[in-house]
Amino acid sequence: MVLTNVKQFASEMNLTPERLLEQLRAAGVSKRSPEDTLSAQDKSQLLDYLKRSHGAREDSGITLTRKSTSEVRKADGSTVTVETRKKRVVARPEEAQAPKAAEPAPAAPKPVEAKPEPKPEPKVEVKAEPKPEPKPEPKVEAKPQPKVEAKPEPKPAAAPAPRTVASILSPEEIAAREAEEKRQAAFRARQEALMREKIEREERRQAAKLAASQPAPAPAPVAEPQREERREERRDDRRDDRGPRPAGAGDRGPRPAGDRGPRPAGDNRGPRPAGAGDRGPRPAGDRGPRPGGDNRGPRPAGAGDRGPRPAPAAVPGAPVIPATVAGRPDAKKGGGNKKGGDRWDDNKKGGRGLKTRGGDAGGDWKSRGGKGKNKQGNNQHAFQAPTEPIVHEVLVPETITVAELAHKMAVKAVEVIKTLMKMGMMVTINQVLDQETALIVVEEMGHVGKAAQADDPEAYLEVTGGETVEVVERPRSPVVTVMGHVDHGKTSLLDYIRRAKVAAGEAGGITQHIGAYHVETPRGMITFLDTPGHEAFTAMRARGAKATDIVVLVVAADDGVMPQTIEAIHHAKAAKVPMVVAVNKIDKQGANVERIRQELVAHEVVPEDWGGDTQFVEVSAKMGLNIDALLEAILLQAEVLELKAPVDSLAKGIIVEARLDKGRGPVATLLVQSGTLKKGDVVLAGTAFGRVRAMMDENGKAIESAGPAIPVEILGLSDVPQAGEDAMALADEKKAREIALFRAGKFRDVRLAKQQAAKLENMFAQMSEGEVQTLSIIIKADVQGSYEALAGSLQKLSTEEVRVAILHSGVGGISESDVNLAIASKAIVIGFNTRADAAARKLAENEGVDIRYYNIIYDAVDEVKAALSGMLAPEKKEQVLGTVEIRQVITVSKVGNIAGCMVTDGMIKRSASVRLIRNHVVIHTGELESLKRFKDDVKEVKQGYECGLMLKNFNDIQEGDQLEAFEIVEVARSL
Repeated sequence: MVLTNVKQFASEMNLTPERLLEQLRAAGVSKRSPEDTLSAQDKSQLLDYLKRSHGAREDSGITLTRKSTSEVRKADGSTVTVETRKKRVVARPEEAQAPKAAEPAPAAPKPVEAKPEPKPEPKVEVKAEPKPEPKPEPKVEAKPQPKVEAKPEPKPAAAPAPRTVASILSPEEIAAREAEEKRQAAFRARQEALMREKIEREERRQAAKLAASQPAPAPAPVAEPQREERREERRDDRRDDRGPRPAGAGDRGPRPAGDRGPRPAGDNRGPRPAGAGDRGPRPAGDRGPRPGGDNRGPRPAGAGDRGPRPAPAAVPGAPVIPATVAGRPDAKKGGGNKKGGDRWDDNKKGGRGLKTRGGDAGGDWKSRGGKGKNKQGNNQHAFQAPTEPIVHEVLVPETITVAELAHKMAVKAVEVIKTLMKMGMMVTINQVLDQETALIVVEEMGHVGKAAQADDPEAYLEVTGGETVEVVERPRSPVVTVMGHVDHGKTSLLDYIRRAKVAAGEAGGITQHIGAYHVETPRGMITFLDTPGHEAFTAMRARGAKATDIVVLVVAADDGVMPQTIEAIHHAKAAKVPMVVAVNKIDKQGANVERIRQELVAHEVVPEDWGGDTQFVEVSAKMGLNIDALLEAILLQAEVLELKAPVDSLAKGIIVEARLDKGRGPVATLLVQSGTLKKGDVVLAGTAFGRVRAMMDENGKAIESAGPAIPVEILGLSDVPQAGEDAMALADEKKAREIALFRAGKFRDVRLAKQQAAKLENMFAQMSEGEVQTLSIIIKADVQGSYEALAGSLQKLSTEEVRVAILHSGVGGISESDVNLAIASKAIVIGFNTRADAAARKLAENEGVDIRYYNIIYDAVDEVKAALSGMLAPEKKEQVLGTVEIRQVITVSKVGNIAGCMVTDGMIKRSASVRLIRNHVVIHTGELESLKRFKDDVKEVKQGYECGLMLKNFNDIQEGDQLEAFEIVEVARSL
């Protein structure tokens, strides 16, 4: 046997362990904790105690239950399944009840059920003395005597005496049942009278409706009598239900033990409220036998209706609601005139029976239209949403997603997507919209849209920049950029300056880095910035940062002013930077300084000797002539400029160059322009940021700080910054991270949003551009006029299908850098009266770069024209091979039609296409599936020979048809 403890038994009985322990102690079972075990004897002892305390007794009868199922047809044609349960109780012999004696119920302990009985009435048990009663209870089994008749005594027990109703029921119970029977009879009579009155009222109402429908102009007076009639009906129903019933007429009082059978322990339901018994016919097993049987009187069709039901919140003594539902004018629809038909309200939870027992009234949950009316009646006091639309003021940033825009307007994202689809844009919920499109969507959806000021973290930079205004500025060294034409001695001049100063033994004065270094002189320090190409110089000028204070223009005395020299002059004038001209290679034979002066004057560079403002210094990088004079001229120009910068502030500068080192990560060369950069400062450069983990000078030695005009290499950035980016030190690393991420996302989002809003014609233009073939060319010529003329002639060859792109053109020999550019851009190098040096030739051979040399401009134009012609798509032409006449058609099952032909002109090939001609009309164009002569497959058949052939996927051939064989030939095009 499985033993359970107090806690488990309490959970089975839906009680708390403490409550169960109290009942066990009251029953005489000594249990102290919820973990104590309970035996079957303890449970039996507790059950006996609860029966005694609740006035119950052991089951003294035998219960027989019978269940049957039937169907009731409703007025609308549907059927309702009705389950009927019948229960009969047969009394046991007297000897089974003899040992039991009536015991009064103690008042101290409470019943186990959550809702205790307010007035428990002790059940008086009748002993052996019988009391004759004139009116036996009709609900007891009609023939109890055969079940109770005594048998011959096979046992020592006494023979049972015959029992009567008086011996089973107490006088109080008999009196209560008589009163109940009288009340039920009065109630049935009242219900029949109410039903007749209701039918009469319905007839009068129908007549009034018919009369009201005749005069159309005045239908209003009919509605008021209908409402008054309904109010009167409800008042009559309530008055009839409330009047004749006694206060406790619905109470059932004590029942005999055999009325319901044994209850579970603690299942003491207590007296039912008034009117609770008016539930209509129940299955027999639901309540037990009734007095006098179920003689409720005549019922209309739909006998399975429950009849009147109490409201869910009914209390004892509350009036019973009549069959007609109050306040429902359409209760008659769908069989509403049946008794109790409208009482089945599925939204009210007053009943415990099966839903299949409901009636077929109009208000029933099964009836037509009744559910919607119940829903309307129950929701008549619900909150009504405001009908006026709410207009939101939406602040739209520069870019916003569809989901964020919908959230700001308090609408679903689907509505925003629908609006955009109506506007011709197919978007997703995470699509980024630009500000203009988002404002149009907001206005389209009825809200007020305003362009929001972007939450720009860079405003923090303006605040921090304003703090440096009050810092005292001190003189700083100049930043000098050396520019000039290729091979004019620019690099040699810089190398001599560094070598000379290193030989002088000035410690820490010269850097080995080719990008930037500074030189100490007796009159001050000079910072040299070596820009490999004019592109980097132009990028820095475009950002507006004065990274360069002075430009040193190097011109070879034996070569003169060259195109790149002229380009450097233009850049210096555009940046409004003063120049110092260094005429190099004066030690070579053929050097002509005066010619250089005249050529520079032609480009508005006037020397001081001629009344201008440009210093000219004649130097020799190879011999080291006048190098000190050049440095002196640079310092003199710097004094004229009066260069100053704050020192005791956060550093600002420019990224000269940056690279990704395999061991150290991103390495940036930073030229400090103002302030002092210290190790550990947070540096922001474009979209890169980070704390300076290491800082090195031009000698590669670690330093702790760098002042204005000092180039340093820094480590610790998050990414490789772009050359020419402005850099600055910030006090807040979190703010630097925020600004860097904002910069990285801002331009990307704007670019994507603009691309999304591209129009259809732009898309077609981009598609057409992708189809154009491009021939990239690099031109090097002996003189400027030559490459200009050649470049102009080649660009005139461009058409809609092919285009000539001049990537680079210049004067001089083909260098290694030109070959590198050709490798990167897959271009052709053209040398006009020039040749490539040995390094360039070797590199071109290794990489497969095509270098072509020309002396006559027309030869160059013709070859480029031929190359462009080869890039054109070939033209396709049709060439007829021959004609075949079909003389016989042979049909073969599972194969098709085979044409027996004669080649009348030319020839026919197996790979050729054919055209079927019938009555001089082309019927079909296709290919040959097979070509045979006798039984052999052949590749071609010539004129005058017979052959057999089949057409691929075509069988509609007839005798006399002509087959024309042809093939497609590609013909090269020319410009």
